[in-house]
Amino acid sequence: MKTKFTFMKHFKHIFSAIAIFLATSAIGQTTVMDIISGSPDHSSLRAALFQEGLNTVLSDASAEFTVFAPTNASFDALADALGTDLNGILALPNLSDVLTYHVIGAAVPAADVTNGAIVDAVSTTNTLKLTKTSTGSVYANQAMVVGADLTADNGVVHSVDAVLLPYETVVDVAIDNGFNALATAVIAAELMPALTEPLAEYTVFAPTDQAFQNLADIVGIPLEDLFTPDAIAPEELAQVLIYHVLGSEVLAADVTNGAIINSLSQINDLKLTVKNSGEAFVNQAQITATDIMSANGVVHVLDGVLLPNETVVDVAIDNGFSTLATAVITAELMPALTDPFVFYTVFAPTNDAFDALAEALDTDLAGILALPNLADVLLYHVVAGEVESTDLVNGPVPTLNGSDISVDLTSGVMINDATVTTADVFSDNGVVHIIDGVLLPPSAGINETTDAIVNVYPNPAVNTVKFDGNESYNYTIVNALGQVVSEGTTSNQRVAVSNLKNGMYTLQLNNENGSLTSKFFKN
Repeated sequence: MKTKFTFMKHFKHIFSAIAIFLATSAIGQTTVMDIISGSPDHSSLRAALFQEGLNTVLSDASAEFTVFAPTNASFDALADALGTDLNGILALPNLSDVLTYHVIGAAVPAADVTNGAIVDAVSTTNTLKLTKTSTGSVYANQAMVVGADLTADNGVVHSVDAVLLPYETVVDVAIDNGFNALATAVIAAELMPALTEPLAEYTVFAPTDQAFQNLADIVGIPLEDLFTPDAIAPEELAQVLIYHVLGSEVLAADVTNGAIINSLSQINDLKLTVKNSGEAFVNQAQITATDIMSANGVVHVLDGVLLPNETVVDVAIDNGFSTLATAVITAELMPALTDPFVFYTVFAPTNDAFDALAEALDTDLAGILALPNLADVLLYHVVAGEVESTDLVNGPVPTLNGSDISVDLTSGVMINDATVTTADVFSDNGVVHIIDGVLLPPSAGINETTDAIVNVYPNPAVNTVKFDGNESYNYTIVNALGQVVSEGTTSNQRVAVSNLKNGMYTLQLNNENGSLTSKFFKN
């Protein structure tokens, strides 16, 4: 009995050794296909691979693969998005290409993934864009790795939460067209997963490399350092970049002058300008190329980088100065006043101020907005640089119009004949002072083509103005907004002005011998 017992004991040891050997041998022969087939959460992927005959490829123990394996839930989500079911997905004519787009011809553990790596898939349709976030999350395009490093003898399987589609995305457009700085920024901001979503729709305003170089020059750092954490935090860089992105597809033909649209950034809106010349702008940046299409949206090229800063225009919009904002849009001044690196002081008339001006000129707001010299009038409200209320002194101040405004601090703060009602409303590119009247430049919009200046008197005038000489002229009287308010023929070197409202006017005299002009004030 002892012998028999000893034999059985040895038999058990031998059997255990054989079992261990066989188990070890089996483990050594496990393929990525075995891992997929053995996972209940990847049965949809298994069915697709078998249908396309790719199970044989992934079972090759002599090869090496990395498989980004979509879960069953991923296939269900894709089916819902396409309005079909799993059978519909299995019937896709490019299914084999879709599946091989999930496969890399090398073993890449999660630890070896580097942020921004662009790698070739077995599919030759497109490249895979890999992201490794600062928190350690790994993405292939838009798909997050939810189960990493399922290791096989011939590679590794990473379970992902989305099906990858080998479509040309807005990111691919940027890469393919040489927008290297933009691509680098997208990688640094870890935005690759969002912008490679194949079933999303985006509009991307893409700054050129030169646009980023110009920005680097302004802030005084090398371009290669512009996207580093020392220059700008990744989350702030992300906000800058998504300020260039709309959550829908907007073609060039859909861009309208004055449109204020929401970007994916929640910090500020984009202001679109289409000039009469056909030039189009987003904030201060000009659109230089349009309608570069991709599978998930459209790209328009910009010559400048947009920053989501609060500008003097935003102050006007945010504070309800709708008439001023509309006037700025109509005068095509939005690009200039939204430049984040040019500082302004704006004396901003309220809506009531514009209403009062319209009433004084016997017109309406539409009439004011239709003035050919509207830009000239608006620029008379803008001073270069940031001038706070404490910096104001009595006397003239030059405006962007070219004419001076007059500052009077005797009683409160007066700008010409308008009162500053609220001072020092700050923005990122200047300061706004609210005034209760519209400022009219001395020669606003007057096209002075006359040959000589004639003296008129009395000045200020009440009922008539007189001028020297003995010739008869055809006359035109133009108000400070460039509107013709009176026309006729002179009588005894006199022009009747009793019907004019108080204010500054230009008298233009014309006959066959030439033209004369003079300014006068009606009191």
